[in-house]
Amino acid sequence: MATTIPTTEPAELRAGDTWKWRREDLVDDYPSPTWALKYRAKSAAGGFEFTAAADAGEFLVTVAASTTQTYVAGDYSWAAWVESGAEKYTIGSGVFRVLADLRGGLAADALDVRTHAAKVLASIEAVIEGRASKDQEEYTIAGRSLKRTPIADLMMLRAKYRTEVESEAAGRRLLAGQSAGFVLQVRL
Repeated sequence: MATTIPTTEPAELRAGDTWKWRREDLVDDYPSPTWALKYRAKSAAGGFEFTAAADAGEFLVTVAASTTQTYVAGDYSWAAWVESGAEKYTIGSGVFRVLADLRGGLAADALDVRTHAAKVLASIEAVIEGRASKDQEEYTIAGRSLKRTPIADLMMLRAKYRTEVESEAAGRRLLAGQSAGFVLQVRL
């Protein structure tokens, strides 16, 4: 079975997979024997760079699985540019998500793939649940005092992070070609 090679940068890529796509749209303006196509991606976790190969006058991006297995999962901002000698021109930019390599380590190893917002939401909800049976917001014992975050503040934080988590989920559904999961109502 032959693999279909995309002609644009994917929105999601998995660490540990071979990454491959073709840029056919640059042939007329930047023929590959003269120009090089390069990519750089950066996130809070770090970054990486790779160069496309000339392929019959086009550019073929191929990043080996042995290279991508070292990439940290997360959202990366990327830029693509062509260069020939001292000339450089940005030809595209965007964001893609690198998914975790599930083949690393043992099959029984745990892997937390939740986003920051999902982790914070779970922590806030754990605090609220733990506080459900405690009625003191603050107390003092032997000159030492403890003040807890008011439940109202926790509820506001919970609502904020719940909205962020729902927005992330809607974005993932859209990337997968599904409905975002919400209805926009307009009054005329």
